[in-house]
Amino acid sequence: VQLVESGGGLAQAGHSLRLSCAASRLDFDHHAIGWFRQAPGKERSMLACISTSSEGPYYSRSAKGRFTISSDNTRRTVYLDVNSLKPDDTAVYSCAAAYGSSCLQPVYEFHYWGQGTQVSVSS
Repeated sequence: VQLVESGGGLAQAGHSLRLSCAASRLDFDHHAIGWFRQAPGKERSMLACISTSSEGPYYSRSAKGRFTISSDNTRRTVYLDVNSLKPDDTAVYSCAAAYGSSCLQPVYEFHYWGQGTQVSVSS
């Protein structure tokens, strides 16, 4: 299984960004895929997650409103759209996959990780 993130880079506050997570050799029907981020000096935290369960996409409290997760199963890619970027959004963004249909799993259940993509937002 390989997860590859892309779409990071430098962005200005107020602008939007789309991150992509391309998965290879991953069974989309039986995995939940989440987006996480880790800012300097802070712990990694989940922003959003998507799976085939009827629960619908999951968003952390901090992600609701400006973040949207979606997937294109034919392209085996999960996207994270970020609107109204803020300097506080500066972090390494990573996608990860956990076996199962629920996003409500502990982080340690996410066994497959991408290498991460840096997002830097200037004011």
